[in-house]
Amino acid sequence: MGVRRIDVELCNGCGNCILNCPMDVLRLDTVTNKAMIKYIRDCQSCALCEAECPEQAIFCTPTFERRVVTAW
Repeated sequence: MGVRRIDVELCNGCGNCILNCPMDVLRLDTVTNKAMIKYIRDCQSCALCEAECPEQAIFCTPTFERRVVTAW
């Protein structure tokens, strides 16, 4: 799935993760001014957000998962 979670205690709201995400998955929460996962289904598991986070507040998994829609 790529981005698994963001530790809001560690996040300083710098926005590096948002600037480096090629799929526009992350956003800054307007209330807390911290990063949040907005469009998880668009994540391509590149882990650029995790790599560019200066506080190591983002945790990603290395596997790309897509759920296949099937008929009943």
